[in-house]
Amino acid sequence: MKMLPPLIALLLAGAAQAQTYTVVCAKVACGHLKVAESTGRLEVDYSYRNNGRGPDQREVLELAPDGAWLAYRTEGVATYGARIDERFELKAGSVSWRSPVDGGERAGVGRELVYLPVQATPAWAGRLAQTLLKRPGQRAQALPSGQLGIERVKTLKPAGAAYEVGLYAIEGLDLEPSYVWLREDNQALFAQVSPGWGGTLLQGFEGEMDRLSDAQKAAQLARLERLAKTLPQPLSGLTVIEGVRWFDSQAAVLRGPSDIYLFEGRIAAIANPGGVKTATPAQRISGKGRTLLPGFVDMHAHLDASALLLNLASGVTAVRDVGNSNAELAELRGRIEHGEVLGPRIAANGFIEGKSPFSSQADFVPDTLPDALAAIDWYAARGYRQLKLYNSIRPEWVKPMVAHARSLGLRTGGHVPAFMTARQAVEAGYDELHHINQLTLNFLVGKGDDTRTLLRFNLPGDKAADIKLNDRRTQDFIALLKQRGTVVDATMTAFEGTYNQRQGQPSPSYAMVAANLPAVVQRSYLSAEVDMDDAKARRWGASWKVMMELLRRMHAAGIPLVAGTDATPGFALQRELELYVQAGIPAAQALKIGTWNGAKYSDRLSEIGSIERGKRADLVLVEGDPVADIRAIRRIALVVQGDKALSPSALYQSMGILPFVPSAEITK
Repeated sequence: MKMLPPLIALLLAGAAQAQTYTVVCAKVACGHLKVAESTGRLEVDYSYRNNGRGPDQREVLELAPDGAWLAYRTEGVATYGARIDERFELKAGSVSWRSPVDGGERAGVGRELVYLPVQATPAWAGRLAQTLLKRPGQRAQALPSGQLGIERVKTLKPAGAAYEVGLYAIEGLDLEPSYVWLREDNQALFAQVSPGWGGTLLQGFEGEMDRLSDAQKAAQLARLERLAKTLPQPLSGLTVIEGVRWFDSQAAVLRGPSDIYLFEGRIAAIANPGGVKTATPAQRISGKGRTLLPGFVDMHAHLDASALLLNLASGVTAVRDVGNSNAELAELRGRIEHGEVLGPRIAANGFIEGKSPFSSQADFVPDTLPDALAAIDWYAARGYRQLKLYNSIRPEWVKPMVAHARSLGLRTGGHVPAFMTARQAVEAGYDELHHINQLTLNFLVGKGDDTRTLLRFNLPGDKAADIKLNDRRTQDFIALLKQRGTVVDATMTAFEGTYNQRQGQPSPSYAMVAANLPAVVQRSYLSAEVDMDDAKARRWGASWKVMMELLRRMHAAGIPLVAGTDATPGFALQRELELYVQAGIPAAQALKIGTWNGAKYSDRLSEIGSIERGKRADLVLVEGDPVADIRAIRRIALVVQGDKALSPSALYQSMGILPFVPSAEITK
């Protein structure tokens, strides 16, 4: 593939003024952004590595003297290996564009259009912000679709700088505002940060990351705090859901119709319709034609503020976070528990990664076993109940780490460390395995295969179709999982698109909801993670079928499954349960996995996970019968979380999403 001219050549030739930025992953430098700007031309070189993966991308943007976008070009390789190859041109009142997912031409357009790439760099975001600030009303029409706007949220002065920087919120790029930091003296890009993860900052100002993150997080939370005051309907006094079918998650059967009473945030009584004569409810909700479920538990989340409302709107009232900034997550959890913002109830796993060139940067990245054991002590002292170990943990550490964790009352699970098989991890004491690809690799990895790289995704695609599910090796592995009671968090939705989607095709995981999403988000779901030709599509599709069958066989063998996503909040949990049914797991069992099992294996079954007297009133009311048709879990009429009711329609609308069904009426 022909690449753009190397940036260094431009600099040596004196063709442009250059600016260098540092990409920071969890406080560790992990890449660069280099921007060279000359009159009417912006050239960009962007690359980073975190967790053994990351993009390599070049961009060129050409601008007219009046600020009109004349041309855009980007090439490179995306995070998971997909080709980046996209261009846009405005000429004589006509525009044309081509990307891996779409293309087209339009005549008679104005010069105010801005182009939205499928994958862009922070430099593009900075230039977009500059453009919007100069447009009338600070708004612009986007190509291929969408309306964008911008507003300044706040300013601050970086340490050592002679200028202030402003935080700007861009509306229209996603389900919530997107943020970028600009210099106030010349509106040049200063930083683009993601609180809790990292970001891209002007070189020399890396020490300002925490300050910028805190300011941006405050802006995000201020918006969520406003919504927390207006969206919920308090359920004061006694509430009854009348004549409703309800799902007994422990038995995995539908019961009722019953009247279900809620009082002070808990389930107070379950009675025959009209059976409680003396009760005078303050609120009534009709259950006719509806089914009441326990709130769903997403067992594989990496939560941030942007995920809170989408989870709730989709019926996810609790999550298990399996890897995050410990401080950021604790703060978010506290805000939810104190009612400052709306969000699911959070349980956290303690994340530990080993130090290597492929490390996922985190709070604990030990380079020695004593340091790894000390990290376990830190988590145990703070009440964590389970650990997640990651790819670069050294195989010889696993057994002593598991033993130490167990002595302190912690369970252990996670990724299978590189140069180790899933079987060896279980034999070393793992209580839980994450991701269907990690289980599939058990039959595929050879000596020396480094699964800290993209090999952990590519090898299952290339080779899983050859796995013989009836042979002794596979049967013995499943028997080992059963014998040890090993929990499996398969996260099927996270891999469905990887092994099945081709560029430009609708995502198989989100096609059923895409029409309700903003046009910009719809387009993003046409972008595949990897490039496939016909032969690769057939091969990887066949491998996916083997993974689905392995999931079915694990369930049939009695191996405990939990429903985790590691993907788009809310919608991915709904798809996860649909995939279980597609694999051959009965819908009632899939619902049990998404409710009872989630509560049980995150140590919260005494409080949530089933519809029982005394438990928290974390409930989801859906139109129809999800035991007969699992797709009914998308038709959510009401979400109850403790002593408040939430309208899914209102939650979705706050994110620019069209509601899927009308919300249930609450009458006095």
